[in-house]
Amino acid sequence: MSIERLTLPAPAKLNLFLHILGRRDDGYHELQTVFQFVDHADELHFLPRADGQIRLHTALLGVDHDQNLIVRAARLLQKVTGCSQGADIWLDKRLPMGGGIGGGSSNAATTLLGLNHLWSLGANLDELAELGLTLGADVPVFVRGKAAWAEGIGEQLTPVELEEPWFLVAIPQVSVSTAKIFNDPLLTRNTPPSKVRPVLEWGGRNDCQSVVEKRYPEIHNALILLNKFVSARLTGTGSCIFGSFPNETEAVKVADQLPATLPSFIAKGSNISMLHRKLESLF
Repeated sequence: MSIERLTLPAPAKLNLFLHILGRRDDGYHELQTVFQFVDHADELHFLPRADGQIRLHTALLGVDHDQNLIVRAARLLQKVTGCSQGADIWLDKRLPMGGGIGGGSSNAATTLLGLNHLWSLGANLDELAELGLTLGADVPVFVRGKAAWAEGIGEQLTPVELEEPWFLVAIPQVSVSTAKIFNDPLLTRNTPPSKVRPVLEWGGRNDCQSVVEKRYPEIHNALILLNKFVSARLTGTGSCIFGSFPNETEAVKVADQLPATLPSFIAKGSNISMLHRKLESLF
């Protein structure tokens, strides 16, 4: 199928819990978590170029063009496949940077899948997920597009079927550095390994949350506020906090009571990402 212009979502994810089991010799952390997607996304637009250039036309504050994960993903795909085509790319940015909902990793995954189709490369999901892992530990789950129980550094993925509630995601106005959180001496790294079903039954916890709250009082205060209405927790190592609801109406009721200084969005949880649903409808 010949494609001139391709527009695809780069959806957000939530870590329903995040357990840190230990620290490896290479500095990475062994963890267990469950990823679930939500129907809220950045949007990427791709146009092919014949000259092999990768041009991202949307600048992000504090991110150099060549270091943007979108550009890095595109050039990596070119390199490993020997593709001589290029692309013009535009980004409609809706997911907060440093929010812990996977914005950069999701952008990279959408770029890999989108350009794989745009350039007619024929790479499969295993190949693209392996490439994605070299860009970041969260990229493979976005490439595969299924809610997953994750182990290792987050790359060992087992698909899971979860309830798909509505989520209210609040966005304290700070950007959290994942590296600083994982290197914090106060971070506990000794949670015993678990099996997915037992931990889902008792709900798990986010081992990074106490460290993040100490470093960022804005997040601590937002959690106190949201916990007045619903059981709330941090997602990943970012700034965003979330609570789940049985329907959209209940989520809206709580969102309407949050102050204007605490932006938020409401989105449906999904076991299949928006990106993969869109690709299936196109191809």
